[in-house]
Amino acid sequence: MRPGAASRGGAGGSPSRAAGEERALTSVAAGAHYEEPRDLPRLWHVTLSVSGTQAPLHEVRRGLEQLAHDHPFLLTSRYAGDHAEIRYWEEARDLHDAAAVALRLWGEHRQSARLPPWEIVGLEVIDRETYHQRLAEGYGPPPATPVGVHPY
Repeated sequence: MRPGAASRGGAGGSPSRAAGEERALTSVAAGAHYEEPRDLPRLWHVTLSVSGTQAPLHEVRRGLEQLAHDHPFLLTSRYAGDHAEIRYWEEARDLHDAAAVALRLWGEHRQSARLPPWEIVGLEVIDRETYHQRLAEGYGPPPATPVGVHPY
């Protein structure tokens, strides 16, 4: 024992083990089944489509790159002079929360990222399982590669 260190054994404490003595491990039986709590966040794949009047391509690209910087979960963006599509993963409790965040994304970042004054014209929010099921069945959007901002 170190000088000045109190013993764990003795009065009121648990008995101390001798040097080299190992403690036996015990297992705990699992319950009949485990259910994931329903209020934990889940991953949702979001595709947001925006459209509006023609804007210079370099400004659209710069705005989307700034949005990707401001919103680090942004996977990929495709753009043209009058529309864009943004795809990303959102962590949210349910579809309603993920959709609410997605519907605010463009408007909340319009000024800070200097995005075109376009409107949201489409929104798809699907859970992770559905996204992977669609890919396995050969339909739905392909995985976002390469990641980043790209013209159509």
